[in-house]
Amino acid sequence: VECSSAEEALAAAGAGADIVLLDNLAPQELHAAAARVKAAHPRLMVEASGGIVLETLPQFLGPHIDVVSMGCLTHSAPALDFALRV
Repeated sequence: VECSSAEEALAAAGAGADIVLLDNLAPQELHAAAARVKAAHPRLMVEASGGIVLETLPQFLGPHIDVVSMGCLTHSAPALDFALRV
């Protein structure tokens, strides 16, 4: 479930979500929200997403973050023109 706050993530977890995606939070907010969610639901998977690029990735890693999604890996990838002859 995509959430934009700790409150939304806690509500989603309480409703039975297996994974919550904390989207577009600043690193400090993200870590505080993830800690709250993990304290209440230790087995819940927490994913960080939104505006994360390779240069800022280390700021989003932490003990309460299980997965990080980075859209820049797909939407900013350069095109490659190739052919295969068999």
